[in-house]
Amino acid sequence: MTVLDLASGTGTLAIIIKRKFPDVDVVGVDGDPRILQIAKAKSESANVKIEFDQGLATQLPYADSSYDRVFSTLFFHHLGHSDKARAFAEIFRVLKPGGQLHVADWGKPTNFLMRLLFYPIQWLDGFANTKDNVEGQLPNIIQHSGFNDVQIDKQFSTVFGTLTLYRALKDE
Repeated sequence: MTVLDLASGTGTLAIIIKRKFPDVDVVGVDGDPRILQIAKAKSESANVKIEFDQGLATQLPYADSSYDRVFSTLFFHHLGHSDKARAFAEIFRVLKPGGQLHVADWGKPTNFLMRLLFYPIQWLDGFANTKDNVEGQLPNIIQHSGFNDVQIDKQFSTVFGTLTLYRALKDE
């Protein structure tokens, strides 16, 4: 099995996946070369073999149908609508038929308090970029990229708002 950690940052999720599933090939991709250096050092310290590549979510440096799973955490709220759509289309392209997408990101607030708590994130990351998240539009954007069975698996109330776990499938 091959797994891509999209916008891997310092590699925390990639390391967790590799430790839990040592036989899985894990690749992290991020656009920031300095962050990738930290990720490489962390994976070496953790004594796990993970490949970290520089690349953008809207133009992934991988062949079609390369991965069985793609994971991403707290990334999509940084992108505007068109870049979200381009990134999900790229994920769809690099996933193998039958592959799965798993995303953890800010979702539609589950109540008034969660909406209020999300305002600082919007202030920092931009109201335009976070609009799709607040309006609960990520499932629609994912589906329009070609995915099927788009679901919200779980939602968590946090001190920053509603964290939502999304899942989608690429048909075989």
